[in-house]
Amino acid sequence: MGNCFKSQNTDDISLLHGSESQENHGPDPGPVLGPPPPYQEAQVVPIYHPSPNVSRPATQLTEEEQIKIAQRLGLINHLPTGIYDGSSKKAKECVICMCEFMLGDVLRFLPCMHVYHKDCIDDWLMRSFTCPSCMEPVDAALLTTYETS
Repeated sequence: MGNCFKSQNTDDISLLHGSESQENHGPDPGPVLGPPPPYQEAQVVPIYHPSPNVSRPATQLTEEEQIKIAQRLGLINHLPTGIYDGSSKKAKECVICMCEFMLGDVLRFLPCMHVYHKDCIDDWLMRSFTCPSCMEPVDAALLTTYETS
């Protein structure tokens, strides 16, 4: 996403262990006792927001919360996406991260016609299913399109 200062994706976490983690990082800690621990991949558990002011790892969600989140993910995936090509006269920046759109950025379009970075708005919609600009309920607009189709 260009020069946008978004937080790093937890999928990018890498672990260093054994002698690799001690290369040129200060004084030698002394002899290592016993064999090095076996390498284990980091297990990153996503954090979800099943209701306002509630954050829990996916492993601690109730069945009802899991269903609600699955439904929300399904609705989000029905919202159209596109690639920013610079031709839009209106949408110049994502109001969530406050970064200008760069050529090639993946965008998501809400029914109210507001446009955001896909990752920014997807995270927002997992917390609140309203447009951050106009506060229009996104699910009501989606359900209306299903009824008229």
